[in-house]
Amino acid sequence: MFSIRIHGRGGQGAVTAAEVLSVAAFDDGLHAQAFPTFGSERTGAPVVAFCRIDEVPIRIHEPIADPDAVLIADPTLLHQVKVFEGVGPDAYVLVNTSRSLDGLGIGSVVDRLRPGRVASLPATEIAREHLGRPLPNIPLLGGFAALTGVVSIDSVVGAIEKRFTGPTASGNVAAARYAFEFVLHGKRSLADA
Repeated sequence: MFSIRIHGRGGQGAVTAAEVLSVAAFDDGLHAQAFPTFGSERTGAPVVAFCRIDEVPIRIHEPIADPDAVLIADPTLLHQVKVFEGVGPDAYVLVNTSRSLDGLGIGSVVDRLRPGRVASLPATEIAREHLGRPLPNIPLLGGFAALTGVVSIDSVVGAIEKRFTGPTASGNVAAARYAFEFVLHGKRSLADA
């Protein structure tokens, strides 16, 4: 089983990201489940969403304590919430930021993980450019597909097209594909892409 924990703030689409990711997994022929947990349900409050993906039906339903991947939609949570709790050396970490990971003060966490398991992605900027709104959730899914290979970018695109319509769908598809290429090719900034 592959377990994903998504940290964000209310309004950034963490819950939607988990749901879209579960649909992408289904489209790839896998079993999946997605569910959130909330502190206070208001814009800006910390939110955690979970997604499990497996080749067999999933029977457990509790929050994910030891994730195989952590997606962080808001880098201000890095030092406010225990986003790295339970993260082992084989886990993947994807952070929404245009800053370097060392510049975020998480170098000690990065050093514990295997090489190639950590990436930064300016997801908010990518969403603003392709969608016209600063929602990092869907670009993070494109980056997740590139970083882990757990789901294909085509299944992410298919799930986006099932969830959204019109310009919102096309903007999110473009953002996800751009983010996929950004992470796949190890870009450091939007100017590099």
